[in-house]
Amino acid sequence: MSGRDLFCQPRRIRRGAALTLVFASVLVAGAATGSFPEADRGDGKSSSDAARSAAPAGHHQDVAEAAEEAKADGASPMEAAERAVSRSGDRWGAVYSRGEYEEFEEALDGQYTGVGLWARRERDGRIEVTRVSSDSPAAFAGIRKGDQLRSVDGEKVDGHPVTEVVSLLRGDATDAAAGTTVRLGLERGTRAWTMTVRRALLSTDSVTVRELAGGITVIKIDSFTKGVGGQVRDAVREAPADGGIVLDLRGNSGGLVTEAVTTASVFLDGGLVATYDVDGSQQALHAEPGGDTTRALVALVDGGTMSAAELLTGALQDRGRAVVVGSRTFGKGSVQMPSRLPDGAVAELTVGHYRTPSGRGVDGRGITPDLEADEGALRQAETVLGGLGD
Repeated sequence: MSGRDLFCQPRRIRRGAALTLVFASVLVAGAATGSFPEADRGDGKSSSDAARSAAPAGHHQDVAEAAEEAKADGASPMEAAERAVSRSGDRWGAVYSRGEYEEFEEALDGQYTGVGLWARRERDGRIEVTRVSSDSPAAFAGIRKGDQLRSVDGEKVDGHPVTEVVSLLRGDATDAAAGTTVRLGLERGTRAWTMTVRRALLSTDSVTVRELAGGITVIKIDSFTKGVGGQVRDAVREAPADGGIVLDLRGNSGGLVTEAVTTASVFLDGGLVATYDVDGSQQALHAEPGGDTTRALVALVDGGTMSAAELLTGALQDRGRAVVVGSRTFGKGSVQMPSRLPDGAVAELTVGHYRTPSGRGVDGRGITPDLEADEGALRQAETVLGGLGD
């Protein structure tokens, strides 16, 4: 989309949605309770690894059988699994290569392999660098915000979707690892040059904090990677005691549900966060007691607020803890679970759905904000906080 900053977005909408919006095994095998056990089970795998390898009932079995039959016939198990997922009608079902899934797990750990560039497509189709991560290969190479990216490994990128450009930068097609190189064609004013940059394993900045006039603290969460809940808790503790909080969830595509629940615990004194079902078994997620329940709080959302971010928004709204400002959220409230295929690929398939504390289903519906706002949503949030403070 022209003018919209994107970073590390997956290469295909269907596949990418399941990657970035995934509930995966954080909603099974006890992880949903807030525990993420890492003790060795005696077979070289942690408990969370076992959860990721577990295969639920239903169409997981159909996909697994298709992959096994393909392997026996000398065909590609991954391609056979992809066809089975497509036939199943599972909107969020997808199949990933071993490298893609490892990349996804890195992202949930707050890491990714790349060069450290954010980019967007301008109206004329050119790809402009909008941000360069500090201490990244791109920064060390002298690339700056505002530079034009014209080619990646000799392939011209003008007019390409930003998602495809990012995929080229990361080397997704070849599962490129840290240490591999990528050749970039760049322009700055009248200067044009080509340079080779070496990819690296970088850390994401999932939480950013800034203070506005009047002591209002804006906490922006881009995704729920590991450690995000703790970062939000620290930010609230360090915020001015008499100031309100804006929890900016716009464009947040989801992530680890455990981190979303931890974030809810920052603002709630225990109680229900969400319920969910996995293959018909009903479960519940609860906040930890002792959260800050007195600060004025506004949650900012939009059509890019998805999955775990919607779970958090629904909890704060239903519990009367936050005023939700913005536009209707995306509406991804399904639970996915992974299973390994014979060639090491991974199938992610839908096994259930979650609901907000009041019992609202989110999938396909989204969450309607208390106050509709598009342009100027942050200003609207400041106004709301002023009224709540009074």
